[in-house]
Amino acid sequence: MKICAALLLVGGVATVGLVVRPGSNSPVAARPVEPLALAIPIAQPPKGGNPADEAALLKNAESYVAAFDKGDAKTLAAFWTADGDYTGQTGRRLAGRDAIEQAFTEFFAEHKGLKLRIDIDSLRFVGADAAVEDGTTAVIYPDGLPSSRARYTIVHARKDGKWYLDSVREAPDIPLSNYEHLRGLEWLIGEWTDEVNQGEAARISFDWTDNQNFVVSHFTTTVKGAMIAGGTQWIAWDPVSKAVRCWIFESNGGFGEGAWSNGGNTWTVKTTLVLPDGTRTTARNVVTRGDADSITWEVRDRINNGKPLPDIKPTRMKRAPDPAHNGR
Repeated sequence: MKICAALLLVGGVATVGLVVRPGSNSPVAARPVEPLALAIPIAQPPKGGNPADEAALLKNAESYVAAFDKGDAKTLAAFWTADGDYTGQTGRRLAGRDAIEQAFTEFFAEHKGLKLRIDIDSLRFVGADAAVEDGTTAVIYPDGLPSSRARYTIVHARKDGKWYLDSVREAPDIPLSNYEHLRGLEWLIGEWTDEVNQGEAARISFDWTDNQNFVVSHFTTTVKGAMIAGGTQWIAWDPVSKAVRCWIFESNGGFGEGAWSNGGNTWTVKTTLVLPDGTRTTARNVVTRGDADSITWEVRDRINNGKPLPDIKPTRMKRAPDPAHNGR
């Protein structure tokens, strides 16, 4: 770890804090902040600079954490240069130590027991006496309320041999989408139908949610236009198991879950379902991409309450023209 300090605007009042476990992907919870270690890694190796400068910034961080935990507004403001500034997410700007100290004083008078976590994305030295830090902050409340998060950029300046915060800028922390984990399924987005056989037809659709954190699938089987089965499937990235998982809800009351794996042009979906009568069934679905407008769906290794069932023959499905999916 190298440096750490950020100014947050919470409820219209500014507050500053330092790094706790930068670079960690674990979610922030309302719990006591862990002690600052002597060496905490950042997401990207520091660029430029030297070990002595990094050590000086670390020492500042340790002192800063102690001052924040005590609610010491005067000491915190002293980490800024005399004419240092802070601009919050709303555009509110505080200029100079006096204004920053006043904001801290008002904040600590109203809020007690807060902790601040900072995850550092990068630290780079842009000269002998200047460094730029980017990362994410989270103000952690002692009463279990959701933490307040923001992204930040800090310009550190060395004056008279000592490092200070010279400028801090904040922006809203927009959560990352799970698209990067689910984009391997993008070729499935759209609506698909099988070739009608003796009046029976199957349709399945795949759509992104608005934030592309999930793929939602709807499926139906009809005979002579009347639906005889159907349901919904939600597909998501599970950050704990590091896998693509799904949850299935059938129109007849059955439900289950599964996991999507492999990727590329073939995905395997292992599912476990509980039917309305309590029967437990497992299966392995294999979805294979043909060309841009065709897929093949197979169901293998079916087991119903411990008894194997025959595989279901491959079903070839074609993309149904749909303006909502731009004809894809």
